[in-house]
Amino acid sequence: MNVALFVHSLRSDWNHGNAHFLRGVASELVHRGHSVTVLEPLDGWSAENLARDHGPAALDAWREAYPEIPVRAYDLATLDLGEALDGVDLALVHEWSDPGLVARLGAERAHRPALRLLFHDTHHRAVTRPEEMARYDLSRYDGVLAFGKVLAELYRARGWGPRAFVWHEAADVRRFRPLPAEKEGDLVFVGNWGDEERTAELRAFLLEPVRELGLSASAHGVRYPESARRALAAAGVAYRGWLPNHRAPEVLARHRVTVHVPRRPYAEALPGIPTIRPFEALACGIPLVCAPWDDVEGLFRPGRDYLVARDGAEMQRHLRAILSEPGLGRALAASGLETIRARHTCGHRVDELLALAAALGAGG
Repeated sequence: MNVALFVHSLRSDWNHGNAHFLRGVASELVHRGHSVTVLEPLDGWSAENLARDHGPAALDAWREAYPEIPVRAYDLATLDLGEALDGVDLALVHEWSDPGLVARLGAERAHRPALRLLFHDTHHRAVTRPEEMARYDLSRYDGVLAFGKVLAELYRARGWGPRAFVWHEAADVRRFRPLPAEKEGDLVFVGNWGDEERTAELRAFLLEPVRELGLSASAHGVRYPESARRALAAAGVAYRGWLPNHRAPEVLARHRVTVHVPRRPYAEALPGIPTIRPFEALACGIPLVCAPWDDVEGLFRPGRDYLVARDGAEMQRHLRAILSEPGLGRALAASGLETIRARHTCGHRVDELLALAAALGAGG
């Protein structure tokens, strides 16, 4: 099958976690013998910020891990959709795409009977900024891929698009896997600070536990303002800056535990959506402690695959237990890895995607 992915960026994962999963899906499709083309705008904000902070060469760093994925950067004003869609059976259009492009693709679908067109939403804007999402014309799309049941139900209730299907993110286990490494620290946090969507939560579930327990800890990510960097330093957390996502497994392997702190919109308004970080951490076989999020879809086994801390004090107790009882950490890591490999790999998601494409009649 010929598949086209219209994305915000695969070249850059600067404040752009959607690139993680989409790289894994594209790679899995290629390894199964499908023809894949990825198209992204030349001037996407993630790529521009990465190049600004780390130089243009940083936009090629991902190819070290994903040499098999062809990416074409386009100028929207001159993009020839007729040529881009020539022979394409299935096209996925990510929700960070320009609304004008989304509409143009829908118009192309109207006179391409063999093409199936799916809109892919992996963000909370449908809840936090519904006026932005209402600008997308999905009337000619074959469906929406929403990364959680609650989001799919929201699309159905608002009549955005003809049909909505649940398609959770997952781990790219070709890259995210347990690695042997000497431990160099107790705790590592991999995630971005920005947007004030979890500032209080990061203080309660990351900074204070590290300070109170006297842990050796580090944080990787972008959009950490000066006030955040000062808070990290005061708590004893070393700030390491941007981490190319394909190098996260080796960083996780050098630490004894990691934490996940969901952004407030997910924890409060979109239950059942963990985002990509827990999938990747569990795939790497590191013990994980989560700030509260409600696994209403039963993706994992809370208490076995990871521990849940209801407040900062419980986070401290969980971290102390994992670091002082090696058997507990090993059991959590093994259970989490088992669940990922059984249910939540990019291979599983490609199985789901191909089954849906067949049901929709992709390719005629």
